[in-house]
Amino acid sequence: MQSNSSTEKGIMEKNYNVTREQLVDLLNEDLSREYQAVIAYTVYSQIIKGAAYTDIARELQKHAGEELEHAIKIAKQIDYLGGTPTTVPKEVKLSEKPEELLRFDLENERETIANYRLRIRQAEAMGEFALSEALRDIIVQEQEHLTDLADALGIDVPLPKKLEK
Repeated sequence: MQSNSSTEKGIMEKNYNVTREQLVDLLNEDLSREYQAVIAYTVYSQIIKGAAYTDIARELQKHAGEELEHAIKIAKQIDYLGGTPTTVPKEVKLSEKPEELLRFDLENERETIANYRLRIRQAEAMGEFALSEALRDIIVQEQEHLTDLADALGIDVPLPKKLEK
């Protein structure tokens, strides 16, 4: 009988071994999430009102530009892998409450970081080290975004989600 840790290791290794086509599909999901972030940060930076949100609105505007850079990097990697970058963003949630908008962004960042952590391992399992390095650069900024959002909400930085893919 396998120990729990060897079973978990087997499951994790299985998650890391993907085909080139599967990696392209997964990166296209990531690209859709980057588009979502560009749209959300752009819109939220303009509709968040009130003195308490002036600084964070400026920060969200900055995040929008950084997310666009991420989208371009991901699209470039998809093209390199022989795929076609998607043009469809994930759905952007709206609310009239500024705190809810920030929480939507926070949750999206948590999911993005978890996905990129997995994607780095998948890229390395395929020997695509340039892709894993590009993702590492992106994840640094995503973690900064998560920290900025947690600070704006006055909460501790939440741990990234754990994904079962």
